[in-house]
Parts: sequence; structure tokens; C-alpha cells
Amino acid sequence: MSAITTPFAGTPATSKLPYRGKVAMACLIFAESAIFTIFVVAYLFYVGKSLTGPTPREVLETPIFYTICLLSSSLTIVLGALFLYGTGQEWHRLIYEHGLTISTNLFGTTYYSLVGLHASHVTIGLILLSIVLFFGLAGRVGPEQSARVDVLSMYWHFVDAVWIVVFTVVYILGR
Repeated sequence: MSAITTPFAGTPATSKLPYRGKVAMACLIFAESAIFTIFVVAYLFYVGKSLTGPTPREVLETPIFYTICLLSSSLTIVLGALFLYGTGQEWHRLIYEHGLTISTNLFGTTYYSLVGLHASHVTIGLILLSIVLFFGLAGRVGPEQSARVDVLSMYWHFVDAVWIVVFTVVYILGR
């Protein structure tokens, strides 16, 4: 067959094209990276410009333990859930002990927007991982689903990588 008459996509075993799920996830990660970049830049631009308190230095504690949980959570879903619990605990403390809400000042607005965006991605990832776990325990995940599980793995590692950036910006540079 000539190049003109060659079929566009063959069977997965014979196709030279990448798995479309991975391409789609790579595109999603690229788009989400742009969104997170906008939020990170906004946080960095506005940090220290609030006219009223509290400021990051006054209220933020570095969540080392919960960061370790998230970065280790590729091993278990429970650690990802523990990370979300830690985020909830931090938000509770910031709101009820320090009066920091999304409308308090620029820091509150950018902090809750950036960390909340990340938390929503962790939640989505945990839901998807739980579905895979459920089907895996039911014996419904086999080698034929490995490409799909790899795509989910790409997403989860993206969430981890984003947290490293958010952690660095909010808890190290932004204080």
C-alpha cells in the first residue's frame, strides 16, 4: 500500500500512533498546567500586597507531613485522602482561628483559589483511583486495561508535580 492508501489507524498492536488516551491526557495536562500557571503567577504577583492582615507569615504553617502523604499516595489512596484532610484542617484553622477567608484580602483570595484548585484535582484523582480499586478488587481490571490505568497514573503524577510547585510558591517563597 502506498502512504496515501494506508489506513490512518490500525489495531493497537500494529498502530504506530500513540495511544489516544495518553495523547488526550497529555493535552489535558498541558491545559491544566496553563491554568495552574495563571493561578501561581497571580499568587506571586499579589503576595505581600494585602493592605490588611492576616499575612501568609502570620498564619501559614508548612504542611510537611501532608505533603509527604500526597507525594507517597501513588502507593495508596488513603494517603491522598489524608492530604485532603490536612488541607481541610488547615482551612478550618485559617478561617476560625485567623479569620482568613477568600474575601478577607488578596492573600486569602489567591491562597484559597490556588490551593482549592489543587484540592479539586486531588479529589477527582481520588475518585478515579477509587473506581479503579473497586473494579480491581472485583477482578475487572486486567492487562487489557493497563493503558487506561497508565493514563490515570499520568494524571495522578501531574497532581503530585503541581503540588510541588504550589507548596514551593505558597509555603516557601510566599511567606
